[in-house]
Amino acid sequence: MTDAGDARIKTLNFNVGVLGHVDSGKTSLARSLSSIASTAAFDKNPQSRERGITLDLGFSSFTVDLPDHLRETCGDQYDSLQFTLVDCPGHASLIRTIIGGAQIIDLMMLVVDVVKGIQTQTAECLLIGELTCPGMVVVLNKTDLLPPAKRQSAIDKMTKRLHKTLENTRFKECPVIAVAAKPGGPEAPETDEPQGVPELMEGTVMTGTVLQGALAVNDTVEIPTLKVTKKVKSMQMFRKPVSRAVQGDRVGVCVTQFDPKLLERGVVCCPGSLPTLHAAIISVRKIVYFKGPLATRTKFHITVGHETVMARVTFFGLHAAETPGSAPFPLDTPFTYDREYLYQENYTVGEAGGGPDPEQWALLEFERPVTCPVLCLVIGSKLDTDINANMCRLAFQGHLLEGFEDKAYGESTLPRLRICKVKHKEGQVERVTDDYTVIGRSLFKKETNLQLFLGLKVVLSTGEAGVIEGGFGQSGKFKIRVSEGLRPDTKLLLSSSFKKKAKVAGRRSQGRMTSLEHSPIPLAFTCISNATSLIP
Repeated sequence: MTDAGDARIKTLNFNVGVLGHVDSGKTSLARSLSSIASTAAFDKNPQSRERGITLDLGFSSFTVDLPDHLRETCGDQYDSLQFTLVDCPGHASLIRTIIGGAQIIDLMMLVVDVVKGIQTQTAECLLIGELTCPGMVVVLNKTDLLPPAKRQSAIDKMTKRLHKTLENTRFKECPVIAVAAKPGGPEAPETDEPQGVPELMEGTVMTGTVLQGALAVNDTVEIPTLKVTKKVKSMQMFRKPVSRAVQGDRVGVCVTQFDPKLLERGVVCCPGSLPTLHAAIISVRKIVYFKGPLATRTKFHITVGHETVMARVTFFGLHAAETPGSAPFPLDTPFTYDREYLYQENYTVGEAGGGPDPEQWALLEFERPVTCPVLCLVIGSKLDTDINANMCRLAFQGHLLEGFEDKAYGESTLPRLRICKVKHKEGQVERVTDDYTVIGRSLFKKETNLQLFLGLKVVLSTGEAGVIEGGFGQSGKFKIRVSEGLRPDTKLLLSSSFKKKAKVAGRRSQGRMTSLEHSPIPLAFTCISNATSLIP
């Protein structure tokens, strides 16, 4: 990189060597890029014209505004950046000229005929570049010669082959740009515009709408799905250059050294501002026009942010006593892990009289990671439904409340989510030991490990609720702790005197005494399962 030398012009010069096999289109590329040519440029030498090849170094140039990142480095020392193109010969007999030209360049453009691929002098130029040049751009030229139907696939195939060739060189992962510098060949009329050359000069333009915040030239942006960052080179709004865009603006953003084929649609953001999620918790509400069931473990198409991906859905809600009243619940209500939730085999709809659906949530487990902001809209659909079925394919809506960035969320995060699965089993109360403790039986076998059931809920048929406190003896009996205490009528029923045999006066039958004994009070057993066992 050299100074132009004239303080009044204040131009920074950057030398770009154009190298490649003979007849790969180097001179046509230099001509299509240049705005100023020297007397020896573009094969003006009579011998070059006679033989139809480049015989000596040719020089031409074009000038652009000094990029902001260089302006920051250079201050007010320069106003513009001049690219001087050094068009090198490609014929094998002119290797000394090629080497001489390569020693004065800052960047090499290796021109490859996309139809012929890497040829002998292509490989030699690559080797020369490794010895003399710190950076390289590969230009696949003559793309107009490819059949239109197979053009892109041929370009992709050649790009892949070149990256494979370069992976062990200093130019690994260098940019590869496809162009047609002179559509129709050397004899084609000058009215045919070069194809792909603007991308080579300017970069890749991404168009979109600013959803949040602001964007300015020279900002660094992230393409989170690819985990790459790029610097904003320039911006336009409807072909008008701008230096800044704010929320709501429709803008074109130019970045350099980015292959546009890597991203068809997506989100660009400030680095690190958007998470990439493997699973999420959402609020959920069924769309009334969807007639199919919403069953747990079913896969739906989930549209979240600007992506649509398949996900397995698990529905859960509140216990009946916690279900709110008649007003629909806000979908953006913050989620809390402090509650105990109820596992649902299906989404629960409201009462038949037209009441709102109860508050419910869903765990989404994505088939591939998605990048999106928290609280964004989520739509679940059955897009694989027959389009001729005359039915709504949009199944539910919601907001993304919690996202799981850890791929191992099943071990790191799900244990915080307390989802219970209620199972009922009936046993009996055998006797009372004090106002807060009773002894139960007929729920477990004597070999059952009662440690697994400590703290689980039980409900007496008389209404009191308690928890299993521990075992009692070796026969499967257990202690139940009733924190609110037993009601007086329950204590009466369970009193030891009431459990004793009561002699019935009067009547004898066939010489035997009839006696009565109180039947033990039934209890209901509620089993709470951990979320990690319900949602593998």
